[in-house]
Amino acid sequence: MTDGLTTPAGTAGSSNGGLALASTGVTKTYGATKALDDVNVSVSAGRIHALMGGNGSGKSTFIKVLAGVVTPEDGRLFLSGEWTDARSHTPARAKAAGLHFVHQQNSTFPDLTVAENLALGRGFEQTRVGSIAWRAQRDRAQAVLDRFEISVSPDAAVVRLSAANQMMVAIARALQDQDQAGGHGVLILDEPTASLPKHEVEVLLDALRRYAAAGQTIVYVSHRLEEVTAIADEVTVLRNGRVASVLSGGEITHDALVEGITGARLSVVTVSESKPPTVDSDAPVLTARTADGLEAVCLRPGEIVGLAGLLGSGRSRMLKQLFGVLPRPELSVDLGGRSLRPDDVRGAMRRGIAFVPESRLAEAAFPDLSIAENLSIARLEAYSTAGYMPSRRERGIASRLISTFGVKAPSAAAPLTALSGGNQQKVVLARWLQREPRVLLLDEPTQGVDIGARNEIYALVRRAALSGMAVLVASSDFAELAQLCHRAIVVSKGRVVRRLDGPITEDLLNDAVYQQEKSA
Repeated sequence: MTDGLTTPAGTAGSSNGGLALASTGVTKTYGATKALDDVNVSVSAGRIHALMGGNGSGKSTFIKVLAGVVTPEDGRLFLSGEWTDARSHTPARAKAAGLHFVHQQNSTFPDLTVAENLALGRGFEQTRVGSIAWRAQRDRAQAVLDRFEISVSPDAAVVRLSAANQMMVAIARALQDQDQAGGHGVLILDEPTASLPKHEVEVLLDALRRYAAAGQTIVYVSHRLEEVTAIADEVTVLRNGRVASVLSGGEITHDALVEGITGARLSVVTVSESKPPTVDSDAPVLTARTADGLEAVCLRPGEIVGLAGLLGSGRSRMLKQLFGVLPRPELSVDLGGRSLRPDDVRGAMRRGIAFVPESRLAEAAFPDLSIAENLSIARLEAYSTAGYMPSRRERGIASRLISTFGVKAPSAAAPLTALSGGNQQKVVLARWLQREPRVLLLDEPTQGVDIGARNEIYALVRRAALSGMAVLVASSDFAELAQLCHRAIVVSKGRVVRRLDGPITEDLLNDAVYQQEKSA
């Protein structure tokens, strides 16, 4: 018994070096592209094994192979203490082997309660006559919530929880199943903290440490270097479909991870750059005021302003209000000294506002269309003739944008989903930036993006600002805001509660946001 977690009988703990999961020779190709090339991975039982790699490195494909949803051309898997042909691996076999997956996308059922969501993982408590024992079910759910330090009621509907707590419930559902998985159970977390605020990340990492200390095995897929250095016992880094490095213990450093991911030393790829020059212009390009006339947002040409706040603070909502996606009864917006009508997205676009929302594939892009179609769709009126866009012209325009914005793509005709997350985001940015907007609104612009692509996106944002564009960036990554922004606005409960002028630091943002939450 360790920290309230029982080590299942027969689990190979970290002390005996037994394997919980392994692969050898796993190979997968898509056309001329080798997504996985002879991948060998060994995960020790009772350890936290991080799987890292840049966008397009093959780590997502490898996770899909483990899940049984992608069939490789070659390779073997070690599951449940036995080697098996990876080509015959299926989702049913993955489940039988005790592999439990929690993905970045929310996998909870929003209309059910927390207790009901947890029961869907393990099954409902029953009375002697076979009906659901609701009191026992609630008590069991409360025990799980207490165990993983999730401060929500088991009776609460998941739809009413913050996005962070919804993810925590999904993780708790998977973690509780590990008790039933026996000695071979493996929890596989795919970017679980992508949308979690810092204090909830620490709660999750602490829970995972306790769980691993009890003898369970965790595969932790993440782009976040600081989390991996803090939590991982072992790391496998993939690059271009091959294993680039394998690290353990004291070898797991920030520099070693960056070198493994990018193939270059830290000094070459560091994302640290000097901030853009301070803006001196007095004339704001966009001003938003509250109903009582107080200034909420003021953006000047050439500056990058951060929008900081915890999940549920209203930062994403404010961006959508400024763009006209959501009504803004409490705000009036002026653009270039003229009033901007609410609920008028087309008007906002015509007058020079661009918005890149948080969810790339759900809100910002057209996943079923080609890269060329995604790039041209924002300027059809300029590129088409009588409503018709010749394919050759569309591909030519797209090829130019792909080159200008550094998109790594097989061709302009390739589907958007063929690109890595970082390159998808560059396509979305290119689509809007080609319009040369006056104001660029960005919501979590580098979420789920590796360190190399993140640096490239930062460069694109800085270049836009240096051209005179006003940029407003909402992000849960305070280090990102500190690095990118001239100044910051702190939001809580949908209201601007504090303004921070440069120089902005991560500690300053953390103090401002969390002090506000404590006093709220």
